[in-house]
Amino acid sequence: MKATSSLTFCLTLLLTLCIGSIATADDSRTEKKWIPLFNGKDLNDWTVKIRGHEVNENFGDTFRVEDGLLKVGYDQYGEFSEKFGHLFYKTPFSHYIIRVEYRFTGEQSTGGPGWAFRNSGIMVHGQTPESMSKDQRFPVSIEVQLLGGKGTGTRTTANLCTPGTHVVMDDKLFKPHCVNSHSKTYHGDQWVTVEVEVRGNKIIKHVIDGKTVLSYTKPQLDPEDADAKKLIAQGAPVLLDQGTISLQSESHPIEFRKVELLNLAP
Repeated sequence: MKATSSLTFCLTLLLTLCIGSIATADDSRTEKKWIPLFNGKDLNDWTVKIRGHEVNENFGDTFRVEDGLLKVGYDQYGEFSEKFGHLFYKTPFSHYIIRVEYRFTGEQSTGGPGWAFRNSGIMVHGQTPESMSKDQRFPVSIEVQLLGGKGTGTRTTANLCTPGTHVVMDDKLFKPHCVNSHSKTYHGDQWVTVEVEVRGNKIIKHVIDGKTVLSYTKPQLDPEDADAKKLIAQGAPVLLDQGTISLQSESHPIEFRKVELLNLAP
């Protein structure tokens, strides 16, 4: 019995060590798959689209790289005048996790709408910048809304907004334009890390500090929305299983120090 017990113990220990080594190797491989979408040097892999301007006309140097940070600024604007902007990554994606580190800074641009105070977003499953009209305010997409606290009170982040789209929540088609997450409030200029897990048209999760704060399924075009109607007329599928990723400029300065993506198997 003693010999058998010793042998069993040794085999169990060996198996545990092997599993641990495999897990460590898998974790290492996973970390190596993260793709830095923002290289900390320039915006060569990105396309700018600002309302009222042509594609790649970076009005007022809105999107810029300074000190290794991707910054959104309005110091050359004067009045904001609803010049909502978006910075599109060059490649569309379908199944992935995008991780972003952001913080709001400074004062809101003169003339920016009240709701846009400390407001930005990560747009996923979006249309291309080239397919947007010159005066279109937002790309048809799923918006992971980024909000900063106002110093007091509650204001969640990683919310959901749906320009030209709908989603399914609790097995029902969800048509309201925005819904809050279950995140805590982040006041001041602190850095916040948000992850968005996107699995085609199956499920999208908003994650902060390792906690899922919102999830939904079946992202789809809204057939009643004017911008979405154009895409549908051009043959775009109603159910969204892939699309562009973009970052917003909505009148309040914001900085990004990390924008990276992990491709997932379908």
